[in-house]
Amino acid sequence: MERMVLNPEGLIEHITWIESSQSWFLYSTVQIDSCGRFALCGPYASCSINNSPPCDCLQGFNPRVPQQSAADWATGCVRRTSLDCKQDGFLKFTGIKMPDSRNSWFNESINLEECEKLCLADCNCTAYSNLDVRNGGSGCLLWFGDLIDIRELSQNEQNLFVRVAASEIDRKRRRKMSVLIGVISAVVATFILSFLAWFSFQRKKRRIGPAVENEDMELPLFDLVTVTSATGNFSAKNVIGKGGFGPVYKGILPNGQEIAVKRLSKHSGQGFQELKNEFVLISKLQHRNLVKLLGCCLEREERMLIYEFMPNASLDYFIFDPSRKTSLSWKNRFEIAIGISRGLLYLHQDSRLRIIHRDLKTSNILLDTDMNAKISDFGLAKIFGGDQVEGETKSIVGTFGYMSPEYIVDGKYSVKSDVYSIGVIILEIVSGRRNRKFHHLEHLHNLLGHAWLLWTEGNALELMDECLKESFSESQVLRCIQVGLLCVQKLPEDRPIMASVVSWLGNEGLVLPQPKHPGFFTERNPMESTDEECLSNNATLTVLEPR
Repeated sequence: MERMVLNPEGLIEHITWIESSQSWFLYSTVQIDSCGRFALCGPYASCSINNSPPCDCLQGFNPRVPQQSAADWATGCVRRTSLDCKQDGFLKFTGIKMPDSRNSWFNESINLEECEKLCLADCNCTAYSNLDVRNGGSGCLLWFGDLIDIRELSQNEQNLFVRVAASEIDRKRRRKMSVLIGVISAVVATFILSFLAWFSFQRKKRRIGPAVENEDMELPLFDLVTVTSATGNFSAKNVIGKGGFGPVYKGILPNGQEIAVKRLSKHSGQGFQELKNEFVLISKLQHRNLVKLLGCCLEREERMLIYEFMPNASLDYFIFDPSRKTSLSWKNRFEIAIGISRGLLYLHQDSRLRIIHRDLKTSNILLDTDMNAKISDFGLAKIFGGDQVEGETKSIVGTFGYMSPEYIVDGKYSVKSDVYSIGVIILEIVSGRRNRKFHHLEHLHNLLGHAWLLWTEGNALELMDECLKESFSESQVLRCIQVGLLCVQKLPEDRPIMASVVSWLGNEGLVLPQPKHPGFFTERNPMESTDEECLSNNATLTVLEPR
């Protein structure tokens, strides 16, 4: 036998009969929240278990005792404005439990509009509501006297209309109007700010130019004032290099960071498209053997790229200068060769884009403080799609001495074109001599041809730079020469991929294949110019200075 009992404290008790002891046993007590206590908050107050204190006055009412404690709301609330009976109105409250209905009257047949008129006509009526909320609501329920035992109920769809003075209705309307004005003001302000931001963006796009406006700008834009100040107003004494793009300036930012500023010259052989290409490509690439692009300045007529500063300039600055080449030991040169190879492997295989550099040469290999190699100058680079292995162009661009035979003759370029270029660089690192400026008393071959002849004669070590005699590793030198010759083989399909180049250079124990004769293995005309030349668009020749 069991029974449920409501005890004097308002708690529901579950009591069960114990046959063996012939007595009632309290099995459990159903707990209720604080708002479950009858009239906890007093007249004209609503209780919410989510608030602390849980009691709060209805709109249009103030606490009867202004500083009453959180635990004592028994006195409830009073009207902020006294009723006038004939000039009163009603405020609508939703999501609440209906007040105690002991002092109420109902009619099942009249609608809500008639219910309002009945309540307004009786000065003692304090609230009204539908008697039944189903099917849109029906019937009329009127309250007389103070409204007590109200609490918030999120699931209750019944509306309660509480009688208040007409001035409270006007106050609510004014509050709604203030909120509406605030919302409208916020919308107008947002629109104005959005328009100003759009206008500013459009101006910036016009400064940047149409060729860049749709690109993903992942790097910051430097303002012209900052770059001008950093470079001493582009002082000639701060020029640290010059190439087909234009001059390169050293600069110092306000925070002390050193930068290199590549500025597009108005008379440049390369133009804005090359700058855009370099910016878009290198901004998406991150590797320790690629120069780091910090941002760009595309303001007014200026077109500039901002790079990290490389204090040791470029590779050609060292290995081709008789006085400076001695500062590069064999260990330095070998690590530089490996660094370039790793950077190119990243471009060809490991980056999110497959990049063909197309202008890899010693002047585009920069050296940081620790002589780490970093590939730079991506103005002529091309992106390959996932399945693409070769491209073709009628506009041959690049630098003589580093371009592969198939590219110069047929305009075809691929990863194997870059492999040919790095092969030339490796042989130049070993020998300390330029490919195209190389001279020999017994033949008219370039450096590649000379290296091939020495290799086939078994005298490959004679290719080594004289200043390395005291620091070289014979096995590493021979390995570099063999890898270099493998890279510059005439046919692209004979050349290795960069993954093999990196593996061969870094692993002494690997057995390498024997190279075939290199590209351009013909003796030159004695009258042929040996200056380092660049083949640019429309097959014009331009002498390039080191960058």
